[in-house]
Amino acid sequence: MIDNIEVREMKQEHLDGIMVIENLSFRIPWSRNSFLEELTTNELAVYFVAVSGGQVIGYGGMWKIFDEGHITNIAVHPEFRRCGAASRILDEIINVCNENKVGGLTLEVRKSNYAAQKLYEKYGFKAEGLRKRYYSDNGEDALIMWRHNN
Repeated sequence: MIDNIEVREMKQEHLDGIMVIENLSFRIPWSRNSFLEELTTNELAVYFVAVSGGQVIGYGGMWKIFDEGHITNIAVHPEFRRCGAASRILDEIINVCNENKVGGLTLEVRKSNYAAQKLYEKYGFKAEGLRKRYYSDNGEDALIMWRHNN
């Protein structure tokens, strides 16, 4: 666990660090331009970065659509995984949902990504569906997980 993790709103100045993590974390990474569009033109988007020692060590975000939230991504630099960064980012996303009276929060996660599933379950997410062959890189299924705020 790292004590000095600060979670803040994602800004364009964070993109270099985000792109390093994105490319280390995903087989089909988002482009820099995709993140830039999320930050500058997508009014539904809410994104955060986790910073430690001046370095971006993780990021995550969601789209807020009416009374639902959709987590688009959460990733942490491999050298900083299991240090609490993903939990801190998820805390911020859930805070945004609570402040905006978002009734449910959903995401897709690879069926093989047990570490992520365990984290989401810790936060009250439950698998409620399956998207067959969702991931284009290898045809892996995605679990659809939901967290309902009743």
